[in-house]
Amino acid sequence: MKEISITTHFNAFDVIEDLPIDVQDLMAKAIKVRKNAYAPYSKFRVGVAILLDNGEVVLGSNQENAAYPSGLCAERVAIFYAGANYPQANILKMAITAASDSNQTTAPIPPCGSCRQSIAEYEIRQETPIEIYFMGEVGVIYKSESLKNLLPFMFDKKFL
Repeated sequence: MKEISITTHFNAFDVIEDLPIDVQDLMAKAIKVRKNAYAPYSKFRVGVAILLDNGEVVLGSNQENAAYPSGLCAERVAIFYAGANYPQANILKMAITAASDSNQTTAPIPPCGSCRQSIAEYEIRQETPIEIYFMGEVGVIYKSESLKNLLPFMFDKKFL
């Protein structure tokens, strides 16, 4: 038996004002679109802003449904919109923010597993990393240089 050790690297920013200016703007857009989330069941609102290499910013918020599997997370709403409307553009950066209607979220909230897999598909396809910034409602913001930090054993087309 061998032990395999995997390490990941993140940067932590104490407040939004510590982020690069372009990411501050991206996170502000994510915070604003988070308020458009349709979350009557979970009461958990997520907003995403994606910066494309063509300068476009694509937004998404989670959209729930009483038939739970029919809803969609904010990250996938935004990334699928980007893929459908800007198929030649690469994704440079994602800003993600999440807030609960029940209590204040102060810890960074990363993408769920399904969203990680969807982001991985785009990162692999474009052959360049996607910077991912994520936070709760307030507090520290984490930055990952690539989805690989969040999903080190990615499943992709090479396994098919």
